[in-house]
Amino acid sequence: MASVRLEHVTKRFRDVVAINDLTLEVKDKEFLVLVGPSGCGKTTALRLIAGLEEVTEGRIYIGDRCVNDVSPKDRDIAMVFQNYALYPHMTVFDNMAFGLKLRRVPKEEIRRRVEEVAAMLDLQGLMDRKPKQLSGGQRQRVALGRAIVREPKVFLMDEPLSNLDAKLRVATRAELIRLHRRLGVTTIYVTHDQVEAMTMGQRIAVLNEGVMQQCDTPMNLYNKPANLFVASFIGSPSMNLLPATIEERNGKLWVSACGMELALTEEQSAAVRDYVGREVIFGVRPEDIYDRRLSLIPERDGNVVCLNVDVIEPMGDRSIVYATAGDKTVLASVSAESSVREGERFEFLVDMAKCHVFDKDTERAVF
Repeated sequence: MASVRLEHVTKRFRDVVAINDLTLEVKDKEFLVLVGPSGCGKTTALRLIAGLEEVTEGRIYIGDRCVNDVSPKDRDIAMVFQNYALYPHMTVFDNMAFGLKLRRVPKEEIRRRVEEVAAMLDLQGLMDRKPKQLSGGQRQRVALGRAIVREPKVFLMDEPLSNLDAKLRVATRAELIRLHRRLGVTTIYVTHDQVEAMTMGQRIAVLNEGVMQQCDTPMNLYNKPANLFVASFIGSPSMNLLPATIEERNGKLWVSACGMELALTEEQSAAVRDYVGREVIFGVRPEDIYDRRLSLIPERDGNVVCLNVDVIEPMGDRSIVYATAGDKTVLASVSAESSVREGERFEFLVDMAKCHVFDKDTERAVF
């Protein structure tokens, strides 16, 4: 097994900078997810590690070996593509065995490895079928199996679940996590789905326009976003981000946002002392806004707001409430037992300890 390290890596396609000064270390046996919107550079980063694209600047290491000038076949990596990339004229067995045959692995060893991985992925009864005779989920498992039999140092996965339906995607996601725990192979996984990233990654690197915004554990990304982009990208529904000002009244600091007057905690007040009288961006997640009568947190001076309710989306155990604060829409995720009704003016309670403030100019988190 091996770690993967990128040092100040830049990739340009003529005048377009796809990756800009990316420094990242993936630990041995770690499952790291690269996530971001379409065009952010995550697939380019994966292709640079695989050797399918040349680095413009910087260095890439697999283990202690710089692989900038090493061909893809000699990097000891296995890549799983979004479109499976199976050979249509070959059986499942031959698709899985093909890479080993190219490396002149003995026939008995090939059979042993393929049968072992087939059992692991529940493919035993499909070995004589061709790809056109398989479902999407089965094809995905064959593509994974072809990578696993190689026994590489590093797995690279480029949105491998995007072609599956929602139910199968969830099931395969869990299977991938179990496989990683069993095999212990360093894995770099690319997705645009932040829910997929949060549930699978031991760490997540968030990219936007070729620049890494933050790399951290899923919960740290969720609870302590480094900037506005990460705050808005991580979490579903997205964080409410509202224009606000910091005001001081009777020695206490308040955030005034779209008609809402909310008292900051002592710790938050210390962090924003220099922002008194200045415009900021106030952030609160929908799940941190409660029906006042069903709140799980104590009511205090400055954490109750009254909003006009526009739309309610029942989600089973929760309801997503679209309310209006000033001229902005605020989302709240409340218990299904809430008595909130569309068209009403309703009282909500905000968990101020979990709120965020961002610098309006730099977009960096203040807290």
